[in-house]
Amino acid sequence: MFMTPYRLPLRLPLAFFAAFCCGALHAQPRGAADAPGFVGLPVTGQLDAGRVLSERHGDGARDKEEPATKAETRARPKAPPIPAGGITGVVIESTASEDQTAVPLSFGQVFAPGDLPRGAGLAGKLADGTPLPLQLDVKASHPDGSVRHAVVSALLPKLGAGKALGLALAKNTKQAAAAGAPKPGVGADTVVAIVVDGARYTASSASLLKAQSPQVWLHGPVVTELQVAGPLVDAKGEEHPHLAARFAIRWYGAAKQARVDVVVENDWAYEPDPRNITYDVTITAGGKRVFEKRGLTHYHHARWRTLAWTGEAPALHLRHDSAYLIASRALPNYDRGVVMHERALAALASSWNGAKTEPMGVGLAAPHMPGPGGRADIGLLPGWAAAYLLSMDARAKLVTLGTADLAGSWPTHYRDKRTGLPVSLLDYPYMTILGRNTDTRNPKTGKQEAFPPCPREQCKSPNNPDTSHQPGFAYLPYLVTGDHYYLEELQFWSMFNVFSSNPGYRRNIQGLLATDQVRGQAWSLRTLGQAAYITPDGHPLKRHFNAILDSNLDWYNTTYSHNPSANKLGAVVDGYAVLYKDRTALAPWQDDFFTAAVGHVAELGFKDAEPLLKWKLRFPVERMVGDGACWLVGANYTYTVRASASAPYFATIGEAYAATVGPERAALPCTGGELASALKQSPGDMGGYAAAVTGFPSNMQPALAYAVDAGGERGRKAWEVFMRRSVKPDYGEGPQFAVVPRK
Repeated sequence: MFMTPYRLPLRLPLAFFAAFCCGALHAQPRGAADAPGFVGLPVTGQLDAGRVLSERHGDGARDKEEPATKAETRARPKAPPIPAGGITGVVIESTASEDQTAVPLSFGQVFAPGDLPRGAGLAGKLADGTPLPLQLDVKASHPDGSVRHAVVSALLPKLGAGKALGLALAKNTKQAAAAGAPKPGVGADTVVAIVVDGARYTASSASLLKAQSPQVWLHGPVVTELQVAGPLVDAKGEEHPHLAARFAIRWYGAAKQARVDVVVENDWAYEPDPRNITYDVTITAGGKRVFEKRGLTHYHHARWRTLAWTGEAPALHLRHDSAYLIASRALPNYDRGVVMHERALAALASSWNGAKTEPMGVGLAAPHMPGPGGRADIGLLPGWAAAYLLSMDARAKLVTLGTADLAGSWPTHYRDKRTGLPVSLLDYPYMTILGRNTDTRNPKTGKQEAFPPCPREQCKSPNNPDTSHQPGFAYLPYLVTGDHYYLEELQFWSMFNVFSSNPGYRRNIQGLLATDQVRGQAWSLRTLGQAAYITPDGHPLKRHFNAILDSNLDWYNTTYSHNPSANKLGAVVDGYAVLYKDRTALAPWQDDFFTAAVGHVAELGFKDAEPLLKWKLRFPVERMVGDGACWLVGANYTYTVRASASAPYFATIGEAYAATVGPERAALPCTGGELASALKQSPGDMGGYAAAVTGFPSNMQPALAYAVDAGGERGRKAWEVFMRRSVKPDYGEGPQFAVVPRK
């Protein structure tokens, strides 16, 4: 039996669902090859990017650019300002050649604690002082009850061709009440039809709306969004055992226009005989074909998405206030002094083509995640997402949202048919994709919780996931759009990361990450913290993510932060950590990933991450300024932490440094050229691909940035030394590690 997803208490009459009237649906535009060039950030304050670059990256940072690049970055016009008087704001930019009227708009917005108190409303103000009514659908709250994340919706009376509007988001005394259901109109049924093995199966939004109580995602005077889901069925009403469809229908009553979000899934967690399925698919809406694909091979435990609009899709690009997004601490403190190069943004757009952008493609991500080497996937945000955050450029947004759409293509999606939600570790503590069948028996129920086996010959996929190289696909897309699809992507990946390990090793229901590679622990902790932070307050999995995060932070604090017997270096040594040089050395860059992830989780407001962060900061800080150590090797590929595989860990960074470089080099002074010459480096070069945006010093930067904020004077000193080096990357090419201190 198919169960509908979790539901909010609000219900609307079925008359609502017939209201999608008049006009064909058109696929939402995805191309951006003809998008305008970068026009700057919409911010509520002014920032001297050149001064910030000089202060953070050295006086010569800009002079290293080629003359053409220098000219292009300095000559770009600024985005129109956001009107004063708001908490924050956005810029709405027309991408149409003609004026548009009654333009529907919805977007996600995070708020800093206290900025939008519980029960307050949100009012819009345009640059000329004209008020714009806004609908506020609150999703998540801060501990003080103020709004953390919400979906903001409006209907723009007019958007001039090629024009841009600044819109302030101001606190209102009272939140607008939700409107009643729209009057019924001519129905626009959306139908997914597939032909597999000669049989035709369909799923109809109209049929599901009649049969179910839908989930209400948005509801108010501007827009209502309802969501339904169900299996594809044949002419006899028999359900396909694996394939299901999900519909999210967003209706703007005054505009008489709707957005239809369709997701096709092959992701039941416990359905027998999981496999890849090849089929022909057609999606129609109101009788108009909006998507068609022949011979689509849908991989097991994967899903894909398409969007369509009634009438013409709104032609606009929305730019958030990046300064505010970052200041809210929902996102790391990416360096707003970084100016993305036009060539880098153009390259993003030109790369968005072909099979990798179609269902079961993976966008800009590497399909074989375990592959080695520095690449744009890796970081607190992937390179393309950090580029979007720092530029608000339409091309960077295209690939950021597009790659997040295609995050569904990996076999990491396990949905519980009983609840309709991503499967949860708290419901199935012994579920796993690893280990023997005997490892998965739940002693409380006596049942095996292993997923049904997926035979290799039936389940081949070019998309190979892991935890150690996993991009942060969906968090930023969900923050800025409020789309439910991205929320579930974040939840699917977070649960996959904690259940993919052996139940015994992870302590079953606790979901401990500590037995993974250190970089795997880092990215899994990042994603888990984000899911716990941003999942809506009323969502059943909110408590689950918080419980798993609490278990992990408790384990790390017990093992390290609060443990007098823990190593004095501040390094993670459990799991697959000390594997190098006959198990005497670890990879400091992996450890830096973990420190950065802990810093991010601490900034999200999880207090138990704070002592862990303060303990962890020792390792990056002391590699830069510790007694007996030299910063020139602070970002080495490996760092020796004990004399032998059975020896205790070194008590001081000086001992670790000497064992890393050898006694002769350890005797050389850090300043001057002797040590650099012995290391075959220039005096200001840390080595480790120091000029590369993905080099080991770049990997170290976020950890040191958090060290300034949480590590006091010692952290500031380490940052100063790090910033004085002469060989640095040009983050205008890729800013995923361009995190700087907040202080």
